[in-house]
Amino acid sequence: MPDATHPFSALTPDFVLDALGSLGLLGDGRLMALNSYENRVYLAHLEPGTPMADAHPAVVLKFYRPGRWSVQQIEEEHAFSLELIASEVPVVGPLFINERTLHEYGGFHFSVSPRRGGRAPELGDAETLEWIGRFMARLHLVGARAPFAHRPAVDLASHGTHARDWLLANNCLPLEVEREWAEVSAQALEAIAGFDYFGRPQDSDITTLRLHADCHAGNILWTPAEQPGGGPHFVDMDDCRSGPAVQDLWMLLSGERAERQQQLGALMDGYEQMRQFDRREFALIEPLRTLRFIHYSAWLARRWEDPAFPAAFGSFGTPDYWRGQIHALTEQLEAMQEPPLVA
Repeated sequence: MPDATHPFSALTPDFVLDALGSLGLLGDGRLMALNSYENRVYLAHLEPGTPMADAHPAVVLKFYRPGRWSVQQIEEEHAFSLELIASEVPVVGPLFINERTLHEYGGFHFSVSPRRGGRAPELGDAETLEWIGRFMARLHLVGARAPFAHRPAVDLASHGTHARDWLLANNCLPLEVEREWAEVSAQALEAIAGFDYFGRPQDSDITTLRLHADCHAGNILWTPAEQPGGGPHFVDMDDCRSGPAVQDLWMLLSGERAERQQQLGALMDGYEQMRQFDRREFALIEPLRTLRFIHYSAWLARRWEDPAFPAAFGSFGTPDYWRGQIHALTEQLEAMQEPPLVA
């Protein structure tokens, strides 16, 4: 049964269609919930003859999680998406409706975007990775034009220290594993602080720019090259933040060290056709991966009252989950001592 106390419980089919109707768009009744945990996203088909139906017979509504981003931060995400689109970078951005991209209905902020499908990219294919590298370089060329004014950064404080402190302060760990995780996570954060970019940013000359910031294979969709606009595209910039360029590349790497180096080489083959890459950033890959482990656990814990999370992440919070995290952080301590990848 849905949790009637959770804000998203208000998003019934009638509510979603009424929100669409508040913009002058008439849905034909067909509505499908799309995969999203952080927000709630729906595919709606428009009634023929309604405004926009000829250009967009189906649209995607995204209802933002209350309290996560400020209006200024959401509008900055939209502005970045539209700036990318204007520069012909393949991103699916929000539509202007009534001269706005962000709308409000029933206490929720929401946006409407065109529907665009695709499949997950074949990350084992060097040509695909090279293409993604070019795509990412084009995004970064735009991202480097100006800084975010309101969006936060991927840094040691937000993704590491604050996340760890929150988990411990809110008693999120079982007692039998809490002390061990607290110790290994503290060691991990100390090791990350040993990298100038994280521990002494005033001494680092690595460039920070606007990023997608959550670039894993599930956030890139691929359409056949023979189709107009074929190739990779992002469908959501919801997690965009500031950070080093390598943040948008490392999550595409997997496997043993030799495999990751080959993958990184293919990405660089494409990236450096479009934009110079500071290869000193390769040393940040393992610290960034370590921060993600800690940040991800805090994200799950903070969302646990949302019924979608226990249903999808049933093992979270168990002693076995945290033992797995202890093992992963221990491995990361070793990885951060190894020489950086080369490409």
